[in-house]
Amino acid sequence: MAYLATAEACDANAALLASGDLRCLQPIFQIYGQRQAFSGPIVTLKVFEDNVLVRELLESKGDGRVLVIDGGGSMRCALVGGNLGQLAQNMGWAGIVVNGCIRDVDEINGCDIGVRALASHPQKSNKKGFGEKHVSIYVAGTLIRDGEWLYADSDGILVSKTELSI
Repeated sequence: MAYLATAEACDANAALLASGDLRCLQPIFQIYGQRQAFSGPIVTLKVFEDNVLVRELLESKGDGRVLVIDGGGSMRCALVGGNLGQLAQNMGWAGIVVNGCIRDVDEINGCDIGVRALASHPQKSNKKGFGEKHVSIYVAGTLIRDGEWLYADSDGILVSKTELSI
């Protein structure tokens, strides 16, 4: 997939920004992983301090998709660690965006994926299996729907109703 700079995408798509078909996430995320820039179709997940469904989704073929996890902004535990980062890389995911924390930062930084998260936290999450897959979520001031497109680079994160052309 060709690289699409988010700043250029904003400049070239003012009408989509105005209509809400292209949205910018608030700049609250830290950058992790080897891919500073990544993009792909979105798979949504809503969980709270429980990462069983995170693993379940990352065990499926990624096919260049981006997993967007609404973890409720919890800063009390991590939803993604080094093992899940490696799994995402191995299964072909382009990236993971976590409205919450990750851990094993050095391991995740060694993975060939893009990761955005609020922060790192050493404590692991619960393992009860609660949550919802493929639902609309609200993250960083933005409504995000399963199947939309995400574009991330050092300037920020965009969500588009449709795939953007270069």
